[in-house]
Amino acid sequence: MDAERQAWTTAKGERSARSLFGKAFGGHPDGVWASPGRVNLVGEHTDYNGGLCLPIALPHRTYAAVRRRDDDRVRMISGLDDGDLWVGSLDDLAPNRVEGWVAYCGGPAWALREAGVAVSGFDVAVTSCVPLGAGLSSSAAIECAVGLALAELAGVPLDRSDADRATLAGLCVRAENEVAGAPTGGMDQAASLRATAGHALLLDCLDGSVRQVPLDLADAGLRLLVIDTRASHALGDGQYGNRRASCEAAAGRLGVGTLREITDLTAALAALDDDETRCRVRHVVTEIARVTAFVARAEAGDWAAAGVLMNESHDSLRDDYEVSCVELDVAVDAARAAGALGARMTGGGFGGSAIALVRDGDADAVAEAVLDAARERGLTQPEIHRAVPSAGGERVG
Repeated sequence: MDAERQAWTTAKGERSARSLFGKAFGGHPDGVWASPGRVNLVGEHTDYNGGLCLPIALPHRTYAAVRRRDDDRVRMISGLDDGDLWVGSLDDLAPNRVEGWVAYCGGPAWALREAGVAVSGFDVAVTSCVPLGAGLSSSAAIECAVGLALAELAGVPLDRSDADRATLAGLCVRAENEVAGAPTGGMDQAASLRATAGHALLLDCLDGSVRQVPLDLADAGLRLLVIDTRASHALGDGQYGNRRASCEAAAGRLGVGTLREITDLTAALAALDDDETRCRVRHVVTEIARVTAFVARAEAGDWAAAGVLMNESHDSLRDDYEVSCVELDVAVDAARAAGALGARMTGGGFGGSAIALVRDGDADAVAEAVLDAARERGLTQPEIHRAVPSAGGERVG
């Protein structure tokens, strides 16, 4: 059940990337960079609405062994697929030219070049222990690890300050939106690059500012369980984009730049002419308020109240935003019934993972209840881990 047991040590991650690099390309990389996946405590589908969110970085990381080339050739291999080698040029790494893991891995090169960074050709081998398709941001972990590497090898390191990391996070978001074609907001990349160990990252998506919120769950006698339902999760299938488009259209009708700017929810809902849009807007506005309330409760040590906010978040995502699914609802309901202080889906939804805030003494019972519930419903057996607030991306070798 412990995520730390399944997350690689830094040494193991570096070895895995170097080993794959040597087998694929021969010789040695110029270095190895790593960046983590994330879970979001509260604040879902708020990032592209200029709102607030509260993610933590996971100990699970993606590792990229990279070597600079003196030409414009690019060779990429990933331990995430069948080990097929992709060979092309820098110009091939552009919108509508590549797809799948190649787009996520190569997209940062395009975004950096668009920003004026003189990225050369490169060889890269990527390995990862971030669960794929679990809603834990494996895509951003790839982008950020490769982005860190390419920026440093181009002589423009973007890890010296939080401002640097914010710049790189923005470029990785652009790569995901335009090269990979996934219309995500900026939470995942911010968590992967700007989080610090032992803290949650309070991210204001309107201005990009962050505050590190101390999060010592162990000291409070608590655990945060990540429940990977193993239900397929993808952001490029149109559902995520539909939600984003609905919110942007609603903001336009309400005369605001983003839904974050709504100050009178009742008046805003009355001004909209269809129930679905009202539900979408209600979720976003109330979810932003829940982030502020959650931080206040966490800082006061009132974890029972924080758990209630998590429950309200899931219910809103299920009923108003309609991004949950049977697997997530079964896991959340079972966790709550077994004594979790709060439980909710995390990530974009339509599959992926849920989280549960539990007392240490209840952790095993909650985990067993979740597994039993899935078994009784004939669902795929979830994998349950412990989430520990970890550090953002860095060079590891």
